[in-house]
Amino acid sequence: MQKSIGRRILKNAKYESLLGKRNSFSKTDPDATFMRMKEDHMRNGQLKPGYNLQITTNNQYILSYSLHYNPTDTLTLKSHLERFKDLYNKYPEVLTADAGYGSEENYMLLEDKNIEAYVKYNLFEKDHKKESSKTSFSPENMHYDPATDSYQCTQGQKLTRIGTKERISENGHEQQYITYQAINCEGCPLKQQCNKHEGNKIIDVNHQLNKYKIKANALLNSESGLYHRSRRSIDVEPVFANIKHNKGFKRYNLRGIRKVEVETGLLAIAHNIKKKVA
Repeated sequence: MQKSIGRRILKNAKYESLLGKRNSFSKTDPDATFMRMKEDHMRNGQLKPGYNLQITTNNQYILSYSLHYNPTDTLTLKSHLERFKDLYNKYPEVLTADAGYGSEENYMLLEDKNIEAYVKYNLFEKDHKKESSKTSFSPENMHYDPATDSYQCTQGQKLTRIGTKERISENGHEQQYITYQAINCEGCPLKQQCNKHEGNKIIDVNHQLNKYKIKANALLNSESGLYHRSRRSIDVEPVFANIKHNKGFKRYNLRGIRKVEVETGLLAIAHNIKKKVA
């Protein structure tokens, strides 16, 4: 009995070591993490072991690539940029990416590296739709007064600052959220729609992220921003489409991240040669 318990303890310790900061790994490929794949022939959203492949392209040529254990694109940008720098001894001058990369951490990173960033944030498209609701009760639709550090809701109710919260991302980035609470929501005709909790309405606001969003919004809607946004969909997306659908490459043949990196490199070389001679 004691030997059995000891073996289980050693086995669990080994699994924890393999797991690291991930929430899963595959027994057939410990480097792979279970992810929900877009290409799911079963069409039932099965989780399958895989890697998050990131590529940098220019005119549909693959300039660099990197593989990641984490399925979330937001957490891949920093190491992907370092991979680019290792190859070319400099960071890209301009970067265009979708909303999956629009986080405070990434905006700060791109600003520090002096990279002109055309990166959407998660509500960018919604903010620019004509049918976007003006009766939304989110902080984005409230008036903020920096002089008094307070918000005013659509019904004229004032929300004052009551505290500060610290949040840390999976990459260890510290974010600061300011908490505001309404003085009195009693009698408000919209209370049932606006506040789903007991008491007066409370909101958490990340002012630093909001500043980055304002900057990103201005860049994305500038003349150069419209150009880069239009180019993204015809630059990087066709590369993935060509590899997956034209070449029929939808799963790796090798196991282990080092071997998968080699397989990806061969795939990138083949893609670039084909494009060059086409």
